[in-house]
Amino acid sequence: MEDLITFGSSDLDRGGAIRNDPEQIAQLLASGSAGVLAVWRGKLLINDGALVWLPAVHPIWADAAEVPVFLGHDTDGPRFARDISSWEPPQEDPESGGMFDDSRQYHPDAPEFAAFQDSRPVMTQLSRRDGELAATARSVLQWHGNHRFCANCGAETQITSGGWQRKCSSCSRQHFPRTDPVVIMLITNGNSVLLGRSPAWPEGFYSLLAGFIEPGETVEAAVRREVFEEAGVRVGKVRYVASQPWPYPSSLMMGCRGEATTTEINIDPVEIADARWVSREDMAQIFAGDHPEITKPRHGAIAYSLIEAWLSDRMPAIT
Repeated sequence: MEDLITFGSSDLDRGGAIRNDPEQIAQLLASGSAGVLAVWRGKLLINDGALVWLPAVHPIWADAAEVPVFLGHDTDGPRFARDISSWEPPQEDPESGGMFDDSRQYHPDAPEFAAFQDSRPVMTQLSRRDGELAATARSVLQWHGNHRFCANCGAETQITSGGWQRKCSSCSRQHFPRTDPVVIMLITNGNSVLLGRSPAWPEGFYSLLAGFIEPGETVEAAVRREVFEEAGVRVGKVRYVASQPWPYPSSLMMGCRGEATTTEINIDPVEIADARWVSREDMAQIFAGDHPEITKPRHGAIAYSLIEAWLSDRMPAIT
């Protein structure tokens, strides 16, 4: 199942051993095989479902405020990412108003047909390697954009360690990228699975319940707490199944399955707009796109993979 999850591992060599060697990083960046991914306000430069890699010396980097971040070694050469969020497009395309921004921005110095896009609409088109590089680049650069100043003293920080650290210019405190752990759970009761809908989602779109893990909390405890808080359902046995990096902005989705010990639903209206038990027969209809009330889950998200595995009897049993 892990091999089917978008943004999953592609066994990228992240080059951790050389991150603290600025000379070697500089040599890699200057090599003819180096590729740099341009990122604009969280959007990646994409063309026809593939990331667009630019040379380290390119007119587009005139809009970059900080140095590139080293992502690792690809088979075609070292890979970097660089933020150019200071660039102002001549005219903003209108947003769709859906679950994500499907507008495109075309930089005048970018290759023909390449555009800055939200990676979610095209995430299933990306190769497995591009998916891992995309998730890494977006998450790390988002972290840099939010941590330009020291949380300890407020002074400005600078990128070090190939982009995997920021160091304070005043108190020398070191800051490292963080990933937010999130549980997403397939909760079953006999032949049915529990689905919920966020108030911000389009009508008819349901998914598995999910929530952030709190400090001092285990994965299993987070599953039980989140399901009870959001839907009022008690959960007994819990099993970890698989995970997915989710770079919006920087989470690790820990997919679990659990068995409900109660079935009555009592939603928290602040967290979710609705929750319901859906039978296996109804879920098959949903996946076929024929259900009168619920639309098909979004392909590429771990929720889709978990539900599909349960529907096809490939979900690991809870022991």
